[in-house]
Amino acid sequence: MNIIDRNFLNLVNEIKALDEKELYYRIRKSFDIIPLETKKSCINFFNNFNYWGKLDIDNGIYEEIALKEEALFNHIDDFTRLYNRLADYRSRKTLYAILNNWYQYDFVSTSQTREYLFDDYFDLDLVRCSKDEVFVDLGAFTGDTALSYIKNYGEDCYKKIYCYEITPNTFEILKKNLEPYSNIECRLKGIADREEKMSVIENGFDSSSNTLGTGDSCEIEVTTLDNDILEPITLIKADIEGFEQKAILGAKEHILNDHPKLLISVYHNNEDLWKIPQMISDISNDYTFYLRYKSSPIYPTEITLIAI
Repeated sequence: MNIIDRNFLNLVNEIKALDEKELYYRIRKSFDIIPLETKKSCINFFNNFNYWGKLDIDNGIYEEIALKEEALFNHIDDFTRLYNRLADYRSRKTLYAILNNWYQYDFVSTSQTREYLFDDYFDLDLVRCSKDEVFVDLGAFTGDTALSYIKNYGEDCYKKIYCYEITPNTFEILKKNLEPYSNIECRLKGIADREEKMSVIENGFDSSSNTLGTGDSCEIEVTTLDNDILEPITLIKADIEGFEQKAILGAKEHILNDHPKLLISVYHNNEDLWKIPQMISDISNDYTFYLRYKSSPIYPTEITLIAI
């Protein structure tokens, strides 16, 4: 047992010794003592993105803290199972840092585990690619991930790239940015667990955070990867604003039969971090799991589950 194992075990035991009310107030107390400017930064961030709950201390709204407490209280055993399945020290320290940040606003551990060496998704020690890759980019945005793939592996290191994007204006930029490259197909579609029509729900703060729902806005086609791509897939990246679980359910056959490398965002709620690895294992128990994150140490986002 190393120091991170000990720290994680101590954190788990401390949380499990608390009742739900005491756990909530300990998180509140930790939040209350951080610097005012840091508080303001957290408040603005949580309220600009509708993922983790509202935070408005002037009006006594602490929904974000309440939801975080519920996740720790109800799922600490699930987080422990994930910890035991993670394949390297960096991943386990990353999980410890994230949970200790949730619990007591630990910015030191998150600063230590933040990824600086590699681009988002493409840890070159783990994600090895060849000229036969069929890469599916879910949440392609303006083509930043596809271009990062080409930068890291080369224009000759894929057979086909499929890019899915839901926002029509962004989709036009995506096509233009990737036009110089061969064998890249852009599809204006959402990916979920069934076929239907859904509306694009715009995030007024950042269009990369647009998501799908019901409403009077632009409707687009939503499908599944199992239905939409018939050839074998070797690599899937998914950063689709909370639809990652649905995308996995809609790609069961590909995951089971093709065993693609999976680069999945697990930060759009407090559940994905433990549940998405479990969902993947329920489909195929042959995957090895790693965690990497690349965002502000104040509140870790851009957390990627790498499943190989």
